[in-house]
Amino acid sequence: MQRSTLREQLAEALREEILAGRLAPDAEFTVREIAEQYGVSATPVREALVDLSAQGLLEVEQHRGYRIKQLTLTDFQQMVEALALVSDGVLHRNPLLARRREAGDAFTSIRRRAVAARQAALAGDLDILIAYDLRYWRELDALLDNPHVGEFLDRLRVRCWAFLVPRLRGGERLAGRLWAGHLPLADAIETGDLAEAGQLLCEYRSHILALAAELGGP
Repeated sequence: MQRSTLREQLAEALREEILAGRLAPDAEFTVREIAEQYGVSATPVREALVDLSAQGLLEVEQHRGYRIKQLTLTDFQQMVEALALVSDGVLHRNPLLARRREAGDAFTSIRRRAVAARQAALAGDLDILIAYDLRYWRELDALLDNPHVGEFLDRLRVRCWAFLVPRLRGGERLAGRLWAGHLPLADAIETGDLAEAGQLLCEYRSHILALAAELGGP
């Protein structure tokens, strides 16, 4: 196996651990511990942890290892603001909407993700929702043909989920509390309804900001 591939697989596995809440916000660990857990050498683990640190999910503890980064409500609000600035800029420039007729197959897949995400949101199934929500946004972003924008947006969304996950797993019922507007947004983008897409994005951001404020935390 190529080391770069193993590095990416380890980074993805650890990212999923964080989003699943199996690595708590205050968890600390070393390269050696992760290498032993996954049965691999230290080098690809160290590379994966460096990648996750660069993505804003981990912090380096001097002479101790790594810690899950503890994001604050202010961090979350600022990340949502950054999402808004970029997303609204994309809509204003309109490259995705201008290409919608060339992306029929892509929208078929996007709708499948949207339906699965909606069902998970309505059922309160957080693990399934996170997986399909991230895939949904990644496939929408891929239509931009600008991987730099897509990567930026994806990292922000992952960090937003990293903030929300430990708070959402507090034991309260989640059914009906999670955003489920994926399908109307996909339809609005495919049909070129710029105003509707903008309104739905605004509602999405308002929803997650209100949810974060309701959940509390520093």
